[in-house]
Amino acid sequence: MFLIDSPLTAAQVLRIFHKDEPYLFLGAAFTTVAVLCASFSLLRRKFDALLIWLAVFAFLYGLRLWLNAELFSLTLSGSEGFARFDWAVNFLTPVPAILFFQAAGLLPRRGRYYTAILAGIFLSLTAGSLIFGRLGLFHTINDVVVILAMPWILVRTYLQGPVNRDFTVMRWGLLCFVTLALWDNTIGNSLHQVTIEPYGFACFLGCLGYVAGHRTLQRDQELNEINKELELARNIQLSLLPASFPESTAFKVAARYVPMNSVAGDLYDVLVADEKRIGLLIADVSGHGVPAALIASMVKMAALSQRNNAAHPAQLLSEMNHALCGNTQGQYVTAAYVYLDSARRELRYAAAGHPAMMRLSSGRVTEVAENGLLLAAIGDIVYTEVSIPIERGDRFLLYTDGLTEARNSAGQMFGEESLIAAFGQTAGLAPTAAADRIIASVQQWASLQDDDLTVLICDYSDVA
Repeated sequence: MFLIDSPLTAAQVLRIFHKDEPYLFLGAAFTTVAVLCASFSLLRRKFDALLIWLAVFAFLYGLRLWLNAELFSLTLSGSEGFARFDWAVNFLTPVPAILFFQAAGLLPRRGRYYTAILAGIFLSLTAGSLIFGRLGLFHTINDVVVILAMPWILVRTYLQGPVNRDFTVMRWGLLCFVTLALWDNTIGNSLHQVTIEPYGFACFLGCLGYVAGHRTLQRDQELNEINKELELARNIQLSLLPASFPESTAFKVAARYVPMNSVAGDLYDVLVADEKRIGLLIADVSGHGVPAALIASMVKMAALSQRNNAAHPAQLLSEMNHALCGNTQGQYVTAAYVYLDSARRELRYAAAGHPAMMRLSSGRVTEVAENGLLLAAIGDIVYTEVSIPIERGDRFLLYTDGLTEARNSAGQMFGEESLIAAFGQTAGLAPTAAADRIIASVQQWASLQDDDLTVLICDYSDVA
């Protein structure tokens, strides 16, 4: 219900409403676009200059259409505060528009200086309107600046180098907006005709919407391609890991591998296996994702090439290091290798910067450690190995540091002591169940997984 001081009939008010109806609708539509742009930027949790300035521009433009509607003028006629606010919004609206054009690359490299000058002029007009009221001089300055600035911005878009379809669509939308805006600020202003600039702005927003939709579709297609490639890479990497472990009366082996990403840098393998002996390798490439996975495949090839040294862990690691050094693009590898011989009832163990192997014997967990420098760091390194006797019922655990470095919500690491406790509780479980129990203990502790988790368990059960 409108309270109108002037003696207007209901028919006249209805006629005014119909006259304002397109602008009221466009104002609501532009404000909705502004809210959507701002919401999308908030969902991305990062400042996107294009979205933010477009949101502010669309909001102020929509608000200006509502304030300029004759119905509002009739409702608030005689209000000096409304008049000042109305003019202030008119002069403020170009500021986010200029910032949007700058963020979209429609202004030259030195455009930041022009942006500062133009924004300063319009902000001064805004402040002047709020302080001094509606002065004709302010409106004249606004028209002159708009008439000079908008063709310049339009010309800049046509001076760009090679453009794609999206930029062409945006350019046509801008052309429509600038043309209608210039008409309203020149000929249309003098003829007092119906304002047509908002339709140009609607066309410009429509073109931007098309560009946004097209780019979203393009990103989705690219993302699908990337996901397909990652799935293929994951399958290839999984093929590097043993699908099953050799049947043996002396040793039973189980492994669990939980990568942080689709592909990762952890690796384990069996280099030699028969009824009386087995050689187990575990490795961890620094970093994550595809680069680490590629280097992990190099590590596997380097290890397989040293099968002749499978009974000599120190020699095996030395030769692997020689093969990898200078070929890993600055990324390093930790590794541990254990050779178990049931005929001799002993194991030989060596490591390169890797967490120590654990041994569960007669209910007690101890460490088996003999460490050297990381693989691929320095070319000529001589590794050493340790030899210890083994007993029937012994269980051995090889793992990567993703287990001990897993953190809970308070930032506390799972740690070696917790791993020792979890490993000790696996006595009596089958190797597969023991591996599952250890991984589950780490996952229950960690608030999120920020590294690859790999466990390799070997049970010695032969007397001979």
